[in-house]
Amino acid sequence: MSRTPARLDELDLAILTAMHEYQKAGILELSRRTRVARATVQSRIARMEEAGVISSYDPQIDVTAAGFDVQAFVTLEIAQGALDAVAADLDAIPGVLEAYATTGSGDVLCRIGADSHAGLQSVLLSIDKTSSVVRSHSVVVLSTVVPHRTLPLLRTLTPSGSSKAPAYRAAHS
Repeated sequence: MSRTPARLDELDLAILTAMHEYQKAGILELSRRTRVARATVQSRIARMEEAGVISSYDPQIDVTAAGFDVQAFVTLEIAQGALDAVAADLDAIPGVLEAYATTGSGDVLCRIGADSHAGLQSVLLSIDKTSSVVRSHSVVVLSTVVPHRTLPLLRTLTPSGSSKAPAYRAAHS
């Protein structure tokens, strides 16, 4: 189901930036850093959670630092109409970190992690054994060039009007 995109303003972006830069900060600290009332920060965060803009508070885990220093991207060609089946099969394989249905020459793109090349081969064999996978193509990650990020993209949005928070408007005018 598709949601209507949230309309973020400058204050929303400031709160998201502060949440990113000070990940352990609570509402009071975010209020201090953005110079707006605690209740304003709390209501803005609640609105962004409800809209799905803030989707998780899970810690960002570096799988390489945790001992899984071999990663690969795997493109899968799957049997016609088998997306649900392949999703269930991939979900059951612990080495599959994420998977996306895609357009182009492949049907599904997966990122996988392993503790060694032998572990990578084991994950690849597990994927290839699923009945819905017709063919796979993998490329091994050598290094991270740009890590996962979202704030640069959010900053390209044209904010929807000015903030209603007077203290924030006064500090950023």
